[in-house]
Amino acid sequence: MDIRPILITLSRHKTASLLIVLEIALSCAIICNAVFIISNRVAELQLDSGVANDELVYLATSSLLPDVNMDALRKQDIQALSSLPGVKAASSINQVPYGSNVWGSDVRLDPDQSRPTAHASLYMDDGQLLQTFGVRVIEGRAFNADEYLENSAFDPNKVGLSVPAIILSRSLAQTLFSGQSAIGKTVYVWGEKQPPSPVVGVVNDLMTPGESGTFANRYHTMVFPIRVSNGAYALRTTPDQREAVLTAAVAALHASDPNRIIEQKDTLTQMRADFHRRDRAVIWLLLAVCIALLAVTAFGIIGLASFWVQQRTKQIGIRRALGATQRHILRYFQVENFILSGAGIVLGLLLAYGLNMLLMSRYELPRLPLSYLPASAIVLWILGQIAVFGPARRAAAIPPAVATRSA
Repeated sequence: MDIRPILITLSRHKTASLLIVLEIALSCAIICNAVFIISNRVAELQLDSGVANDELVYLATSSLLPDVNMDALRKQDIQALSSLPGVKAASSINQVPYGSNVWGSDVRLDPDQSRPTAHASLYMDDGQLLQTFGVRVIEGRAFNADEYLENSAFDPNKVGLSVPAIILSRSLAQTLFSGQSAIGKTVYVWGEKQPPSPVVGVVNDLMTPGESGTFANRYHTMVFPIRVSNGAYALRTTPDQREAVLTAAVAALHASDPNRIIEQKDTLTQMRADFHRRDRAVIWLLLAVCIALLAVTAFGIIGLASFWVQQRTKQIGIRRALGATQRHILRYFQVENFILSGAGIVLGLLLAYGLNMLLMSRYELPRLPLSYLPASAIVLWILGQIAVFGPARRAAAIPPAVATRSA
């Protein structure tokens, strides 16, 4: 089909053609980036925490007494919590997936590195952490009894004192020692100019707390054999007993120390839902924006095509009288829309890339994968063809006699 007559016709309607091209371009740029953001948020929602989400409850407390012995109180609390009906394991913890506390450390393979090899989150094990979280050692071993330290007696800034042993997550082990076993290797962590710490075990991936972007990899985590006494506890029970265990745990903690405040008590499932509330809100908002933009673009194409059908009634009648079939008329409008959509899409893809660069610099959004560009182009081309089909079909159905008479 010769497209020269189509281009000549479009050149006579520059303003209308330009408006529809710009509309398609803006829709392409915004939708392309919106879908990319949605896919990132959905991927974040689907991340596995690495712990027994449906079996864990979390409590955070603080004592009103200024001189309380936190180490002694921790031992007393763990004993009381472990003895509660339905509790499989209890651990004094420093952080939990989906929690607000975030502990981290640079990881170096050589003490003289100017830049760390990785930045990882730290989980402190009091001897029951792995059992409580449901984390399995997949290589090496768990900590020995003589490797545990009290956090109150450990100063990472004191030269000469290192973490006695370290367990790495699988992802961190692969990052640090790609293609090799991490067991027996040494790393430099948590403090300046400290002796190296040996890696004794590797566990399945364990999620870092904090928002996406806090760590380069959400599964870069380490476990230290250090007992913390900051009033935070994780309890493992069965899914149906979580609320009952939470109530009993609060009562037990108040019984052991009436002068304490329960700052937070939650199931990990609820913490996960709260943690991802903003992600879900962003997803629904962007979905609404995408649907609205697609609808506006489709109605714009339909409106313009319908207007042009009315304006070209005489032209359509003359072409029909000269032998053009309904199929020719239908194809004419579809090709015309394809050209306009193509121009809008090319411009839109350039705008989409530029918008992604802006989002990367302002909001640390990842680079837009090239696969999103052709996918967006195909969707908008299909949308354009569907939108123009109705007006084009009505134009093709106009009898030649009626078309020429109405002119």
